[in-house]
Amino acid sequence: MLLQQIRIPKNEALDYPSGQSPNRSLSSVIPSPLRNSALQISLPLDTPQGIANVLEYLQHHLHKLMERQNVSKNNINTTLAALTMQLQQLTQLVANPPPPPIPNTPPPPIPSPLASPPSTPAVRQTRSKLSSPLDFRGEHHNSRAFLNSCSLFICLAPEQFHNKQKRILWALTFFKDGHATKWSENMFYQEVDTSIFPIPTWGDFEQQFQVHFFPVNTVKGAKEMFTVTSK
Repeated sequence: MLLQQIRIPKNEALDYPSGQSPNRSLSSVIPSPLRNSALQISLPLDTPQGIANVLEYLQHHLHKLMERQNVSKNNINTTLAALTMQLQQLTQLVANPPPPPIPNTPPPPIPSPLASPPSTPAVRQTRSKLSSPLDFRGEHHNSRAFLNSCSLFICLAPEQFHNKQKRILWALTFFKDGHATKWSENMFYQEVDTSIFPIPTWGDFEQQFQVHFFPVNTVKGAKEMFTVTSK
């Protein structure tokens, strides 16, 4: 029954060498690579030819299966070694992470040398709130208000007047029409004649202004106060 179920392909059938008896060991008729295998079986001398061929066929294919198993085992070992190496690299990367990248922060802007100091806006804001004195035409009832507004402006913005004479010239720019214009023109005529401005200081200007434009009673009181202060 076994011989009927197993059919050996024609191209794989093994012929015994000429002059040899079929009733010999199986190792004498199998290829040389299989003779060293541990699966070699010594057959009795009276083993039929068909059974010997079947056993030889089975042993030959078993050897091929073992070779394939060894090749697959080598492939598995190679793959396992590569995975082990990758796992070691990932472990080192987690244990020693690379430093974070340095952000590319732009440098701070360089301040312009022409930039205004911090106090400049406050000064400008103060100046914008100051109002210049109104034009003066020589009226007695407006004389005190005009002189007070000039003194207040000079006190709040002293940096606009580099010298005392500039204060006087600035105040004269508001003399418009009437007796005020004649008095200011007289000051410049005297300067042309003598090459010296007749009113040297702001205090002299206030005194001359009071004499010419304040009411009479106010001028007397101012003179008396000036005399007491001088003493």
